[in-house]
Amino acid sequence: MAPSRTHARARSRARVVSVPLAAALSAVALVGGCASSDSGDSGRSTTQAAPAAANDLQDDYQKVIKDVLPSVVQIDAADSLGSGVVYDDKGHIVTNAHVVGKEKRFKVTTATGEQALTAELVASYPEQDLAVIKLSDVPDGLKAAEFGDSTKAEVGQIVLAMGSPLGLSSSVTQGIVSATGRTVSEGRSGGGTGATIANMVQTSAAINPGNSGGALVDLDGKVIGIPTLAASDPQMGDGAAPGIGFAIPSSMVKTVADQIIESGKVTDSGRAALGITGRTVLGDDYRPAGVAVVEAREGGAAAKAGLAAGDIITGLGGDEVTTINSLSEVLASEKPGEKTKVTYVRDGAEKSTEVTLGEM
Repeated sequence: MAPSRTHARARSRARVVSVPLAAALSAVALVGGCASSDSGDSGRSTTQAAPAAANDLQDDYQKVIKDVLPSVVQIDAADSLGSGVVYDDKGHIVTNAHVVGKEKRFKVTTATGEQALTAELVASYPEQDLAVIKLSDVPDGLKAAEFGDSTKAEVGQIVLAMGSPLGLSSSVTQGIVSATGRTVSEGRSGGGTGATIANMVQTSAAINPGNSGGALVDLDGKVIGIPTLAASDPQMGDGAAPGIGFAIPSSMVKTVADQIIESGKVTDSGRAALGITGRTVLGDDYRPAGVAVVEAREGGAAAKAGLAAGDIITGLGGDEVTTINSLSEVLASEKPGEKTKVTYVRDGAEKSTEVTLGEM
């Protein structure tokens, strides 16, 4: 299964299907003490407690679904079908960049199943696989979702995924937060953007074609992520690996969406960059051995540090760099303005230099 390797700073990456995106949980009540042959009342209280706990959890699910599902929409582009989340009462909807693709106009269907509404693209930010569209006419009663703090997401936390998998609008599945802080590289096949995204929330909730751009919601009814990717398993012919999905954290969603709504574009990506055009090179053993600098853009971080076309980058900070994807993954967890060491090969000799990272 690809997540293929873990970096020195506990970053991990996964090979993924580019999208067009539950584990069943049981509620069990444990009652302390031991039972004897003459403690019939104790046995009855145990059997009564389990259904009560299950009913409480069911009530929680249904309340969250009732509160949040009206804010989750289906987005119909010319060549794709996905989901979106109502971001504010002005008709802005956040979704994935790979859902909107190159289209400018869309049909949007709300959870009520009423006649499709029209929407136009505000801006797309493929580098983070996010986009914002806006309804041409805002219907009465349009309800914006509440976005939570994804930095507080915890492993084992119950979550619900809402969207339109396979075109089945207003579908809900359940799962847990399986891990946090994942750095994942998205493929380009099937309409993917090729983005490398940091701090993703890994979940066991199903992510199927059409779920992309929907809502990953906690039991407080707050959106903590936008379901985006499902991991692929090469042993399954690159098919989706069940139970391993990834959602863009709500903290990043809010950062990007707010900038797009205010300025029509992302003005501060917060993403580190070297300012190069590069390509993966192979070593004598025909294995990936680094990233060759094709161009070090003038004024960019790499050029300022003395790197030039022909150099082969083999490390950044404490991380090994073997491919263009691995370089992107390392950069995804860095910040513009930070200083770090770049290891590279020039004319067969290994060298290193300090670089002050630029911004994507």
